[in-house]
Amino acid sequence: MSHLVAPSLLSANFLNLEKDIEMLNRSEADWLHLDIMDGLFVPNISFGFDIIERIRKATQKILDVHLMIVEPERYLERFKKAGADIISIHMEACRQPAEALMNIRKLNAQAGIVINPDTPVSILSEVIDKVDMVLIMSVNPGFGGQSFISGTVNKVAEIKQMITTRQLNVLVEVDGGIDIHNAVTLVHSGVDILVAGNTIFRSADPIQTIHLLKNLG
Repeated sequence: MSHLVAPSLLSANFLNLEKDIEMLNRSEADWLHLDIMDGLFVPNISFGFDIIERIRKATQKILDVHLMIVEPERYLERFKKAGADIISIHMEACRQPAEALMNIRKLNAQAGIVINPDTPVSILSEVIDKVDMVLIMSVNPGFGGQSFISGTVNKVAEIKQMITTRQLNVLVEVDGGIDIHNAVTLVHSGVDILVAGNTIFRSADPIQTIHLLKNLG
């Protein structure tokens, strides 16, 4: 499978969000990535359910919903109802991640598990067979515009080895500080989905930037 590009709406213009989504609809973007923050798990607050519902009505693209919230299991059904196609939860924020992941699948959504930069890959051993996707944070979660943590490439290799060893069909996504240059390294290392925010929305031509991310040399 060729890699996918998921623009992060956290970097979009919130005063012109509909315009930015219309631009993404015309682009080669595969998914739209939504970072949901509660001000507790991370020191920031972002989208609520009403905004997700409006985004859902504005696009046919996959909504990749990344929950950076404590006890995400409390809200899984509401995020699915709001329009999420993929729901990813943090290993660090969930009391019983395996149960929560199974509940996501019961809602007919794809289940993703997320780990922060300081969290070892080995912690995924207990849940890797219950997910459709692993999301590796390549910056500390909570804010856009941070620099890519180079050690992420090694974590990708570890996760890919775990997936291969267990003969699983699990996608690997990376989020944080991704640009045209490190995207090449990530894709060559086995990353399936690139999440990019500022690189796309702060560029002079976002549609062309998405094209370049989709067609890496």
